[in-house]
Amino acid sequence: MNKEFDMQEYMTKGVERVVSDAVKATLKNPRESAFMLSFAGASAAASAKRKKAEKNGEHIPPFLIASITSKCNLHCAGCYSRCNHATVDTEPVTQLTDEDWFNVFEEADGLGISFILLAGGEPMLRRGVIEAAGKKKNILFPIFTNGTFMDERYFELFDKCRNLIPIMSIEGKKELTDARRGSGIYERLIKNMDELNKRGLIFGTSVTVTSENISEVTSDGFLDELSLRGCRAVIFVEFVPVTEESKELAPQDAEREYLKERIIHLREERPEIVYISFPGDEKSSGGCVAAGRGFFHINSHGGAEPCPFSPYSDVNIKNTSLREAMHSPLFMALRSGDILKDDHDGGCVLYEKRELVEQLMKGAMAV
Repeated sequence: MNKEFDMQEYMTKGVERVVSDAVKATLKNPRESAFMLSFAGASAAASAKRKKAEKNGEHIPPFLIASITSKCNLHCAGCYSRCNHATVDTEPVTQLTDEDWFNVFEEADGLGISFILLAGGEPMLRRGVIEAAGKKKNILFPIFTNGTFMDERYFELFDKCRNLIPIMSIEGKKELTDARRGSGIYERLIKNMDELNKRGLIFGTSVTVTSENISEVTSDGFLDELSLRGCRAVIFVEFVPVTEESKELAPQDAEREYLKERIIHLREERPEIVYISFPGDEKSSGGCVAAGRGFFHINSHGGAEPCPFSPYSDVNIKNTSLREAMHSPLFMALRSGDILKDDHDGGCVLYEKRELVEQLMKGAMAV
């Protein structure tokens, strides 16, 4: 008989494992270890806040994704965000200010949210927001960046604020990375890794897994190189097809099963790196963790969305608190139904069932 799924326990244990692995991975760097041990204490305190809220009938997710800008300087092949017009070439007028984002981080800290993933567009275009994040030492901020704006000022900021962790997007080795992201991007990423490693700064990578690169990005050779350059986290994200032409890039059943088994092996045999799989880790834990089950997304304009792949919102944090946003009618409708637990073909159940999500949003806004 299967044990009843407990999302709170799963996500809490996940945070604790990431922190524990990071501490082990940084023991040779006393300053980094000191921060990670301090954060471990903050993470435990945040977990206690969430458990207290759970006893009182309120679920607080430990993660938040914040797309702090919709502007990006790259045009990566098959980018879901550009196809959905969530990413553009110019800075929008209506985006949240640096102060708005700091207030979000403040409230998140008070609620017990431990991790806030900074995304975009290209988040490092918003230096003021990232500096504001650096002040919230109880929260770990992975910054999902294309790496092209990393400069001396950012290296100094990462050294001063160890809760800011750059996560650089890479598609494999030079040929595959440059083919998807642009000529010269791979060499820029390698240069950044070497500089971060030289300064004793922890960093990770994000890999969009496609049918074209799955063998390379899970190979010992590729992971050996990342490890030698100091990478301490690899986040595998399955490609989400947003056009008919890009469907062939999405991993199929056999490839997803291979990725699942490979990550199990990597976690056992190569513990120097933390491996996270999306949505693989979700499927093994009982379904999609979006819409506040494990995390939710705030876009650059302040709209609270189930996740970046499901850009639907019925509330805006300009007009409501973070706590109220995570209990929006749309989120409640998604969490109370079976859609988040449904099996699906692609990398995101909410994107695949977007017509149903649109119907739920219209119903929520009509209430």
